[in-house]
Amino acid sequence: MIVVAGEALIDLVPSQQEPSPQGQLPALLPRRGGGPYNTAIALGRLGSPTAFCSRVSTDAFGESLLHGLRGSGVDTSLVQRGPEPTTLAVADISADGSAGYGFYADGTADRLFTLPPALPETVRALSLGTCSLVLEPGASAYEALLQREARRGVFTALDPNVRPGLILDPDAYRARFHSWLPHLSLLKLSEEDALWLAGAETGAGRDADRAAVTAAARRWLYAGPAAVVITRGGDGLAVVTQGHEVLTVPGERVAVVDTIGAGDTVNAALLHRLAAHDALAYGPLAYLAADAWEDVLRFAARAAAVTCSRAGAEPPFAAELAA
Repeated sequence: MIVVAGEALIDLVPSQQEPSPQGQLPALLPRRGGGPYNTAIALGRLGSPTAFCSRVSTDAFGESLLHGLRGSGVDTSLVQRGPEPTTLAVADISADGSAGYGFYADGTADRLFTLPPALPETVRALSLGTCSLVLEPGASAYEALLQREARRGVFTALDPNVRPGLILDPDAYRARFHSWLPHLSLLKLSEEDALWLAGAETGAGRDADRAAVTAAARRWLYAGPAAVVITRGGDGLAVVTQGHEVLTVPGERVAVVDTIGAGDTVNAALLHRLAAHDALAYGPLAYLAADAWEDVLRFAARAAAVTCSRAGAEPPFAAELAA
């Protein structure tokens, strides 16, 4: 079983891609979301035995979030409940389909997550990331979960999915990020997040930015992870391995509706395909062959393309990728 731990929230997304007339408020539609939530949904749809570990409100939004998990075959027995409201994220979709977010997270249910008992012995991997590792007091509980499960040999994956608007002290967060690296098996992040976490100067051009990202990935590998996967938007994915090899695959061509949930789908697809290669363990991941990595990355690119082809975080089912 794979456990995904982190926030579940409601995305409020524009009901149409065109801007609202001047002076009018845009019509917003509620959609289930949150990086870890989307990752769990995607894993369930791909057919990986998955459980979600979080704290979810008892309000109507919370009930809908649980309904979505169960509908995708995700185990909810590790979900904590509370009467506080559900976190809301207001999405702003740009012309190219990319999304920015504003959050309403004060006093919400998921922030009060507490460290659960030891996860079941059947757990093969733990995936974390996004707001859950930023917003206290829950962030410290998720951090403790990562450290505890890593110590007992569980494969651990992190997608920081940086939301700068939620990070009050960037330098403190970067230091905290570095403290997580010794506990990680797999680090996955976007080029933008990698540059931000590295504190790198941007604007020198794509090639210079990518060189900076690769250099940062190699530094992070020394600190712990067996591999670092980098998403490049429409340009596909890259992986930097312990042997410092850089392998890339192109993105799948698709008419982009929006990119909501694309990175979360990549998280799920990576874990699902690595399991198929029997690589959900630190050693096998560190020595995974190049052809196996190419298969894993191409599968993830294909899955993300399907998600980008439809509105909101709607990751594919296994049958869609098989077709």
